[in-house]
Amino acid sequence: MVEETKKKYSRDYLTWTDEMDKVLLDVFVEHHNRGDQGQNGWKPHVYTAAIKAICDKCELHVTKEKICSRMKTFDKHYATISKVLSQSGFGWDWVNNKLLMDSDDVWNKYVQANPKVACYKNKEVNNWEAICTIYSKDHATGEGAMTGAETEAQPTEPDVVAVEYSPEMPQKRQRIGDAILCMLRDMKCSFQDALKSLEPLELPKVTPPLEILAALEKIPELARSDMLRAYGKLILSELLFQALMELPMDFRKEWLLTLNEKNNI
Repeated sequence: MVEETKKKYSRDYLTWTDEMDKVLLDVFVEHHNRGDQGQNGWKPHVYTAAIKAICDKCELHVTKEKICSRMKTFDKHYATISKVLSQSGFGWDWVNNKLLMDSDDVWNKYVQANPKVACYKNKEVNNWEAICTIYSKDHATGEGAMTGAETEAQPTEPDVVAVEYSPEMPQKRQRIGDAILCMLRDMKCSFQDALKSLEPLELPKVTPPLEILAALEKIPELARSDMLRAYGKLILSELLFQALMELPMDFRKEWLLTLNEKNNI
């Protein structure tokens, strides 16, 4: 029994597998849909649920820190790939789980301006739909991008900066210290007043990827390849999706094909 427990916990040092990634992302998608991601990151019980799911389904014990680290990797994938997909000449290959590009020339020009992206040319990134669901809102609003652990790690700034007074301190330096202290207090009061006067901001609407896919599937006689290419664009542009939904059903196929051709997909 002791030997089995040691073996189970020693596997913590193995590389993350596709199965573990899927289990982890499934948990976070579920809790994302429940609204368990606050302004300062994920609520603590989300990590507890993820640890339990991986233990139950993969027979592995992982820590909250390892989950935070893996989620940072997914966040990096989303930030990099979504930026590429926003450019003309790129799409997403849902079969092989990697980037599509019109030509090597298009890719080479992009990499020349963004050299750190070079490794993504043939990189396989599984669970892209789940990653989009979790991170699209973070990058659209600038909120929730930090995990709970990262937020806890942020140092707390003091409300008032203390200025030490000493009989040996020259009078001029004491006057400067008084002035700085008063200035900091004024800044604190002004900042607090500004926060009180702020009205809650309305967050922009972000349509879930599953809803976009469902809308495309309703379009009569839309080929699978055209559907997937259009989907790769619509998940990145709420405005394009809303424009599609405003059109009569019999206009939507022709509009999407025109859009695909215009964007050289």
